[in-house]
Amino acid sequence: MEIKTEKINNANVLIKGEIPTSEVEAKVDKLAKEAGKQMKVDGFRKGKVPAHIVKKMYGEKLQEDAEGEAIRDMLNQAYAEAGIEPAEIIGQPIFKKYEKGDEKIEAEIQICLRPQVDVEGYEKLVPSYEVPEVSEEEIEERLKTLAEQVAPLVSLEEDRPLQEGDTAVFDFTGYLDGEPFEGGSAQDFELQIGSGQFIPGFEEQMIGMKKGETKRIKVTFPEDYQAPNLAGKETEFEITLKDIKVKAEPKIDDELAKAITKKEDATLESLKEQLAEQIRTEKLNKLYNEELKPKLLDALVEAFEFDLPENIVEQEIDNLANQKAQSLSKEELEAIQGNAEKIEELRESVRDDATRSVKATFIVDALAKKENVDVSDQEVSQVLYYEALMAGQDPEALLKYYQKNNLIPAIKMGMIEDKLFGKLLDLDNAGKK
Repeated sequence: MEIKTEKINNANVLIKGEIPTSEVEAKVDKLAKEAGKQMKVDGFRKGKVPAHIVKKMYGEKLQEDAEGEAIRDMLNQAYAEAGIEPAEIIGQPIFKKYEKGDEKIEAEIQICLRPQVDVEGYEKLVPSYEVPEVSEEEIEERLKTLAEQVAPLVSLEEDRPLQEGDTAVFDFTGYLDGEPFEGGSAQDFELQIGSGQFIPGFEEQMIGMKKGETKRIKVTFPEDYQAPNLAGKETEFEITLKDIKVKAEPKIDDELAKAITKKEDATLESLKEQLAEQIRTEKLNKLYNEELKPKLLDALVEAFEFDLPENIVEQEIDNLANQKAQSLSKEELEAIQGNAEKIEELRESVRDDATRSVKATFIVDALAKKENVDVSDQEVSQVLYYEALMAGQDPEALLKYYQKNNLIPAIKMGMIEDKLFGKLLDLDNAGKK
């Protein structure tokens, strides 16, 4: 077996080799003999099936396995001769050439190595920033909003008609073809007018009613309504408005603080301090996501130069191209499908972004190791669990989805990036500066 190793750059190596057909045939014979010892074929004792019978039955599979073994031997020999450690290799090999002849197989395989990233001087690239300030007006506005949210509903003392935003307390009975229908009535039902809780047209026709008034309205149920007997049907409702409720005048005091914080020793002042910190954190997060993070990432990518593994770049190009394809119209997709030139154009359109993304990933990885920043699998699971709960989804199902689609590494890398940048920017102590 003749092997030649060419270093393309520090992250990519081309291995050229010629594998004699005789070596592959020898491996086929060996695999056939080994398989014959395990097989059971009619007419032969178990484990005594001749190699030529095995080759006749599974010749194509044996040939594939033998060639695969020969390629592995070729690569291992190349690694040993070039002093390449298996741990340095990243991603899958790229076959540049694979030609089978009568006497030999000619193969050219590119392997990619994990780049060595020198991030010396990264501290100087961390942007400075002003810690966001929180005004008294912002705190008061937040207090007012919270007070309105927890304020109880009280009966309206003013003698006025029902209007949008009020909560109506009423009895109603629904009629279909002049007859009351099942599930169409209730007493002392409370409904905020304008909430859209009832079918279209119902709440709008209640506006203007006064306490004690009875009114008949007509509404048509949506075509896709869940009850088949009502879907698309015109109905009548008899409504008696019994009360109009509005939010009580919000009180901003120590009792509000206790209600919001669920702490008996809470005071209005302690709540204000808590809200000030909350608003500052929100502003800081906005500043980080919209300005500091992009600025730091751009500076790091511009500052450090190193060779990138081609297979990882190509993989990222595929990912970005697929994402871009999902945003294309049906006509645009049809124009691309089966058109090699158009597909290549699509891939080239995202090459710069893919290259930058891969470069940024390796820089972040190097910096995270230098700064001893890591994220455990448990931390990832906790974040996904919380996100699922906030979205009203099943946490276990969401976690399985991410695992099945191999999305966990990307989530983890994103968390490491934010944790690293937060440390470099000293975000945890930003409010104490």
